[in-house]
Amino acid sequence: EARGTVSSQRYYIQRPEVIESYFYLWRLTKNQKYREWGWEAAQAIEKNCRVENGYSGIKDVNSDTPVHDDVQQSFFLAETLKYLYLLFSDDDVISLDKWVFNTEAHPLPILDDLPNKS
Repeated sequence: EARGTVSSQRYYIQRPEVIESYFYLWRLTKNQKYREWGWEAAQAIEKNCRVENGYSGIKDVNSDTPVHDDVQQSFFLAETLKYLYLLFSDDDVISLDKWVFNTEAHPLPILDDLPNKS
């Protein structure tokens, strides 16, 4: 399994954190640049990661001709694409006033009336 731990590493393994950040920043600021950056990322993923049967990571993002690692990570579908979808959705689709995401991008409802455990 590929994992980036050093800033000089050049591969892209379809991690969601950047897209997730664009989603939260868009929802909080409404600054259009976050949707623009998200769209650029979506186009780059489609252009460089799309393979015959899905999407693959890239071994060297600086290469003009991407070499795929032949792995489609499960979090790519579960998180990266989910945050891209939400970035371009209306704010009432999983409203941040009513939902919170766990670290795996699963929405959990915010409960107003928690039982008192005294």
